[in-house]
Amino acid sequence: MYETILAPTDGSDQADAAIDYAAKLAAAHDATLHLLYVADTNRDSVTMLGTEVVDALEHEGERIIEKAADRVAPHVDIVEAVETGDPVDTILNYADVVDADLIVMGTQGRRGVDRYLLGSTTERVVRLSDIPVLTLQGDES
Repeated sequence: MYETILAPTDGSDQADAAIDYAAKLAAAHDATLHLLYVADTNRDSVTMLGTEVVDALEHEGERIIEKAADRVAPHVDIVEAVETGDPVDTILNYADVVDADLIVMGTQGRRGVDRYLLGSTTERVVRLSDIPVLTLQGDES
C-alpha cells in the first residue's frame, strides 16, 4: 500500500512520536521512510564560526535527523534530508519530488483561537497536500 512515507520533523516530542509511528508503518509495508527537517528561511540563522559561515538551523536539522534515524533505522530503510525554505512549501515539494504515498506529522493539539492565531504547519500541509496526511495529536501546549 505504501512505498514511500515522509515524516517531517522539527525535533519536538510530537514529531518524534509521528516518526516512531511512521517507522512502524514503513516496516509493516516494507516502505522507505524519508525523514525531513526544513531549515526555515523565514528565520535568520546564519552565524560565523571562526572564519566559516554556518547555518545554525541546518546544523540543528542535521543533528535532529541523525538522532531520529539512529532511533528507527534498524527497522526500516531511511533517507535523511535537510532542506531550506518555507516549511510548508518545502514539505509539499519534497513529497512531490520523492513521490511520497503518505505524509506523517505530529500536531500540538492546540484548539480554538490559539490554533488560528499561531497557525500550524501541519494544518497547512493537510489543507494543501495532494496526498494523504496522517496526523498524530500530541499534548496540548
